[in-house]
Amino acid sequence: MNNWPEGWHGDNGGDRYGRGSASAQPEGARAMRQVGRGPGSGPSAPPRGGVPQQPTYDDGYGHPDDNFNSDYNTGQVYGSPGGGGPDGPGPRGHRPRPAPNWGRRIKWTAITVVVLLVVVSVGTYFWADSKLKREVDLSKVIDRPEAGEGTNYLIVGSDSREGLSAEEKKKLRTGSAEGKRTDSMMILHVGDNGNTMISLPRDSNVEIPSFKGSDSGKLYEGTGRQTKLNAAYAEDGPELLVRTVEANTGLHIDHYAEIGFAGFAKIVDAIGGVEITIPPGGMKDTKSGADFEAGKQTLNGEQSLAFVRTRYALKGSDLDRTKNQQKFLSALASQTATPSTVMNPFKLYPTMGAGLDTLTVDKDMSLWNLASMFWAMKGVTGGEGKSMNMPISGNSANGNLQWDEAKMKTLVEQLKNDEKVTVTE
Repeated sequence: MNNWPEGWHGDNGGDRYGRGSASAQPEGARAMRQVGRGPGSGPSAPPRGGVPQQPTYDDGYGHPDDNFNSDYNTGQVYGSPGGGGPDGPGPRGHRPRPAPNWGRRIKWTAITVVVLLVVVSVGTYFWADSKLKREVDLSKVIDRPEAGEGTNYLIVGSDSREGLSAEEKKKLRTGSAEGKRTDSMMILHVGDNGNTMISLPRDSNVEIPSFKGSDSGKLYEGTGRQTKLNAAYAEDGPELLVRTVEANTGLHIDHYAEIGFAGFAKIVDAIGGVEITIPPGGMKDTKSGADFEAGKQTLNGEQSLAFVRTRYALKGSDLDRTKNQQKFLSALASQTATPSTVMNPFKLYPTMGAGLDTLTVDKDMSLWNLASMFWAMKGVTGGEGKSMNMPISGNSANGNLQWDEAKMKTLVEQLKNDEKVTVTE
């Protein structure tokens, strides 16, 4: 039995050669000059059971190339004992880590941040836009006055109980009356010569003009009937209210926005309450639920709703109530539009969601219009514009508040022409 590896034979002499050779004679050292045979003239036999001695390599002239041979025998290919040349890998075959490219890192970080901001902004826009209830159709309002300079918003706070559970109605003291009525009304004029907000007392004496029913489309002729302003809303909703305000003032209303009880209270709770100063003597009204000591304090949603609805605890009744509402709106707007709310998604989204869920606007109101209205309101209530009640001359024959006709006409003309308002209450 031959113990030599395949291709080798016990007899290395003669013309024997290994298996698989395609030639009649194996190539010897003379034909493969690069292969040396080591000491001796021929390949020496390996020990029994071992492997044959590997050939050495020379330069083709019988002189061994020690460097080349050493490299291959030790596994070092590129020459240095540590495995790396002058510019090759370091110890253990690892190349040194290149210095960080800070310019590139900053560039890509900035791009990533910008992309994220764009995505979040676009997402927020469509989210907010989808929540707007564009239910008021001002095209149904007939005999409208011509539009003037600037933009006029009619902002309404209603006693809508939509979205309130029975427990919440009890807690907020809203009652459970069907339908909804206006609790506050304001005209906000946004223009280039200063913004102006005029509160319209709900007890204002107005004439209900001819109008077209918002649902039926039926024309109702005016009869000269005079009543409180909030009756217009109760009779045929926002469209008749806009029609009545326009007919009694001569001022064109461009946009309508209304928020109910639920949204108002939830906005306040979302921002963590509103800080307000209660006048000396405190405030107590069993019907609205107001019960406040004098001095500065933070009101939650329930307390805030009681504060703005209070009228029986005030000497001037509806006129003082509108001033309290403006005072509260100033505090609410100032505390809502702060970096701690705007830059904090855990506050921003609940605040926006609370307002948008119960906000009703006209069909042409865009988010841009809504934002413009909010910032103008914040500026006016913060002292950057003019805030006032509609000028009152006294009480009418039916006991309602009568507008001062002369002052009201001057006020409307200044608003139409986008002039600085000089009229006082």
